[in-house]
Order: sequence, then structure tokens, then C-alpha cells
Amino acid sequence: MNKKQATREHILQTAFELASTDGLDSLTIGQLAKASGMSKSGLFAHFNSKENLQIAVLEYAGQLFAERVIQPARQAVPMGIEKKLRFLLCLWLEWNQSFQGSCMFLDAWKERGDDDNAVQAALTQVTRRWLDYLHRQIERAKAEGEFVSTLDSWQCVYRLYGVYLSSHLFRSMGLETAEHLRFWQGIDDLFVQWRADRNE
Repeated sequence: MNKKQATREHILQTAFELASTDGLDSLTIGQLAKASGMSKSGLFAHFNSKENLQIAVLEYAGQLFAERVIQPARQAVPMGIEKKLRFLLCLWLEWNQSFQGSCMFLDAWKERGDDDNAVQAALTQVTRRWLDYLHRQIERAKAEGEFVSTLDSWQCVYRLYGVYLSSHLFRSMGLETAEHLRFWQGIDDLFVQWRADRNE
């Protein structure tokens, strides 16, 4: 990694930490200049605008998510798809808990009302990659006979995401246990319904 790349990595890591604590919307060139020890002009040379900075941070966050959640599951000892999904979900929860505030992807999300909003477009792209990955795992589980072949895979992803979002809300309100028992009960209920051996 050359000096320019190392500087950009330092900037993005600092920006990611700020956005994780205070939210992506609050991230500004001035705030980042203070936190990173760089000048505003130096940061403008890298990003040119607040919007470009926020997009770069989202892309950086997407790379970190892949490194912390997807790659460990890919590199794990071979296991059945359901076990892999459980491992992925465990890593997903750890990702959310790693923030001082809450998950940047959830905090930054807004209803799609402006098709020209480049920040929301970048967020949609990052989120869609994760949804597509979950969808592929469900499809594999069906193809390999672990899950019922007639399942609607996108509906399965919808329900997984619903359990995750519910856990996020309940945790923020003090209604979820430290062990995420409500989350795992929700996941267990789904997998029981989806298993092929139960439906034979």
C-alpha cells in the first residue's frame, strides 16, 4: 500500500467510526478534518464534496461487512447450509453490536423518494448485495435438499430480515436479552418450518 492509499484508508476508517457513532448524515468534511488531523482542503482533494465522502464511506463499510460477515462464513470448515446461515446470522449480529451507536446501514436508510440521491443509491447497492447473498444461500439449501424445494426464497430472506430488524428494535428498547434469545427463537421457528425433513 503506497502513501496515498494509506492516507485514504486512514481517512475512511476515521470517517467510518464517526458515521457509526453519529450517523452518516452528520458526517461532514469539517468534522472529518478535525478527527483525522487533516486539512479541509486536503480532504476536498480526495472527495470534492460531502456527498462523495458519504458514498466512499458506504462503500468502505460494505467492504468491512464482507470481510467481517461473509468471508468468515465462506472460509469456515464445510458445513450444511442451515449451519452456514446460522453462522452468518451470528456474525451479522456481531456486526451490529460492534457500533458505538447502531448499524450505519440502518441509520442511513430513507424511503426512496429521490431517484437522484447518489448516497441512497450507494446504500441500496450495498444492501442489495447482502440480500442477494442470503437469497443464494436459501436457493442452495433448497437445491441440496435441506429446505423445502417449494419455498419462496425471497420471502425467506424477507422473514430473516424481519427477525433481524425486530431484534435491533427490541435491543434498543431493552427488550432483548444479551444472548439475543428472542432473535434466535425467531430464527429457530423459521428453520423448523423450512426444513425438508419435517415436511416429507
